[in-house]
Amino acid sequence: MLSTLSRKMLLCLTGLFLSFFLLIHFLGNLQLFLPQEQAHLQFNAYSHFLSGNILIKLVSYVLYVSIILHAVDGLIITLKNKKAGGNYQKENRGRASKWYSRNMGVLGTLILIFLVIHFQNFWYVYKFGNPPLDANGNKDLYIIVVTVFQEWWYVLIYAVSMIALCYHLIHGIHSAIRTLGLYHPKFVRWFQRVGIAYSVIISIGFALMPIYIFFTYR
Repeated sequence: MLSTLSRKMLLCLTGLFLSFFLLIHFLGNLQLFLPQEQAHLQFNAYSHFLSGNILIKLVSYVLYVSIILHAVDGLIITLKNKKAGGNYQKENRGRASKWYSRNMGVLGTLILIFLVIHFQNFWYVYKFGNPPLDANGNKDLYIIVVTVFQEWWYVLIYAVSMIALCYHLIHGIHSAIRTLGLYHPKFVRWFQRVGIAYSVIISIGFALMPIYIFFTYR
């Protein structure tokens, strides 16, 4: 049975790993902003490389486990906090903290729902479906992405989910640094600014990808 502190440590470590993965995923997906013909073949070649690399496969298993552990751990901690917190504690916490820090469970749930939809539309189709092949013989994930991003409702869900992700990251990174004991008073503002900048850049960047494709391919 894990203690509350152990759960918080696990939550922040899995969260930081997922944040690092987001950066790598973000950098790879920047290829979607390339000219269409170049993006088409290059993005598919990149996806083929990832799917065929043993090291990447091992990292992907760590990713799946981290998502599950982070979600379950976050749910348990949220339920425990609600059970332990009375009205007085909630009111005081409300005055001293941001709304998104008090609603990490809600933000996390929205992100988890988005991930299920996202995995179903891309990862599942790429792995277990029968996607077409491009001119180089690679699975055409690019055309799948373009097709999905032509749906306005999906673009809207994606953008709203990135807003939730932004606030989740802002508080999550801030909280993880404190939990790990790296939150030195001399570097408080520096850590805050870097965390906020990272969260905003990653979230806006991801949100712009479906928006860009939606308007470019119309």
